[in-house]
Amino acid sequence: MAKKRAHVFISGLVQGVFFRAETQTRARRLGVTGWVRNLWDGRVEAVFEGEEEAVERMVSWCHRGPPGARVEKVEVTYEDYTGEYDTFGIRYGGGWY
Repeated sequence: MAKKRAHVFISGLVQGVFFRAETQTRARRLGVTGWVRNLWDGRVEAVFEGEEEAVERMVSWCHRGPPGARVEKVEVTYEDYTGEYDTFGIRYGGGWY
């Protein structure tokens, strides 16, 4: 199967609603690698890498998010797959968890 990478920015009420934690749980369940983090401007940023179908499922989920989120906009850029990640993590201030 084809591998894919998506770089995503999600806007709306997306911080303080467990968006990062739920993204991590779903990505790991689908075998998607990469990371997610909060941005200073209130958006959430994520990079998803993996099988094309799994990455597309993650991007699709970002349009609704977890209960409590109100997603207003999702910007997606597809980039070359790199395979640089071993797992899916949450980034905090440059660190990984």
